Amino acid sequence: MQVFVFARLIFIILAIVGLSLVLPIATAISCGERGVIHSFAIPLFISLLIGVIFYLSGKKTKIKFSIRSVFAFVALAWISISIFGSFPLMLSGSVPNFCDAFFESVSGFSTTGTTVLNEIDSLPRSVNLWRCQMHWLGGMGIIALTVALLPLLGVGSFQLIKAESTGPEKGQITPKMASTAKTLWLLYLLFTVAHIIALKICGLDFIDSVCYAFSTLGTGGFATKGSSIGAYNSLSVEIVCTIFMFLAGINFSLYFYVITGRFEEVKKNSELKAYISLFLLCVLVITIVLIPHYGSFARALRYSSFQVASIITSTGYATADYTTWPSAAQFFIFLLFFTGACSGSTSGGFKIIRWVVLKKQAWNEMLRMLHPHGVFTVSLNQKAGRKDLVFNVAAFAFVYFGLVFISTMIGTFCGIDIFTSFTASLSMVGNIGPAFGSLGPSQNMAGIPVFLKYWYCFAMIAGRLELYNLIIFLFPDYWKK
Repeated sequence: MQVFVFARLIFIILAIVGLSLVLPIATAISCGERGVIHSFAIPLFISLLIGVIFYLSGKKTKIKFSIRSVFAFVALAWISISIFGSFPLMLSGSVPNFCDAFFESVSGFSTTGTTVLNEIDSLPRSVNLWRCQMHWLGGMGIIALTVALLPLLGVGSFQLIKAESTGPEKGQITPKMASTAKTLWLLYLLFTVAHIIALKICGLDFIDSVCYAFSTLGTGGFATKGSSIGAYNSLSVEIVCTIFMFLAGINFSLYFYVITGRFEEVKKNSELKAYISLFLLCVLVITIVLIPHYGSFARALRYSSFQVASIITSTGYATADYTTWPSAAQFFIFLLFFTGACSGSTSGGFKIIRWVVLKKQAWNEMLRMLHPHGVFTVSLNQKAGRKDLVFNVAAFAFVYFGLVFISTMIGTFCGIDIFTSFTASLSMVGNIGPAFGSLGPSQNMAGIPVFLKYWYCFAMIAGRLELYNLIIFLFPDYWKK
């Protein structure tokens, strides 16, 4: 019965993802790309057919997920979705083999945005749209979308979304989890429409506007041009993308609080304050450092603000090759590889709230040394925090950087120099995209060994699911009854 429930829900999710292929099909028809229509139509038809069969066959089945089942289901669902996403890429001939197609699909859905493709400009526009659309679907969470569309998940829906969402603490902004998922996806859709309109006003055509809105709001980084946003050399486009990248890095629950007039919840949010402060600090310092490099304050501000927004939100766009910047500017970009944006956003990375918790705990430990009998707690959002939250963050930090170091080691065994391997590992686990060294923003992953591509796929999915969902299967206790 559990196997049937798993299969049924996974095929329903694949049918929902498959239904989204209508947009690339419409794009292929409108652009006269008749040779690739079948690449989307075949997966669409098969996924819908199987999904409908499974939906109807178990409609009265009561769904119950144990804690172990939740981990297994979410991990299996994301792997299945990534495999499904590779089919249009292979059928269209855009990616010649499964390994590269799977890597591109994982990079898309996990919103990492690194690519194995060399000739992006020559791809069919419908294929580029699908690449960016994967970012959009993966950004807010495909399981969250399923919960929003299918209340049949019932009792287990909170556990499922909790396993997929980001941050050390997950909660509901409405009494029902399905309503919460619908609200967040509606906000996400409204931001996307606004971004499309803004890019259209800036001079991009409709398809490119949709592609970059999908990629930006999903904080992914796939582009329709080989040189990313920099190909347009447009100040207005860069300003719009900088603004929306920054907005996508904020916890979407805070937008709900703004709409419902709960401004106090926003004003006292510790993570938002830290996010804004870090963003402004890095922009200011990098701008000052880049003034001699670009010859004026305005140009330095233009490139620094865009690149800071791109890296801190793990989007991975590029308008300049930051590896050619002065060392001081590179340092602050490198620093952002360790942070990420806010929990509950579409961005990847370690998340700023965890650094806030660790900083407050470190401060408390120093106070405790001065006042051994004092009582000190971690205060978040002007409320005393729980001690288990500190333990949660410390454990996550150990696992997070442990995976980074293991990935670095594997990269060096595959022939990559240690600094490139380290920054690439940070990028894969943090779903950032570009790295430093030979895998910087002007390079791609086409030339790395096949084994390393599959390992990076594991790292990207693990990072997107906040590690535990995949790594927990390596622990013997998981398999004990």
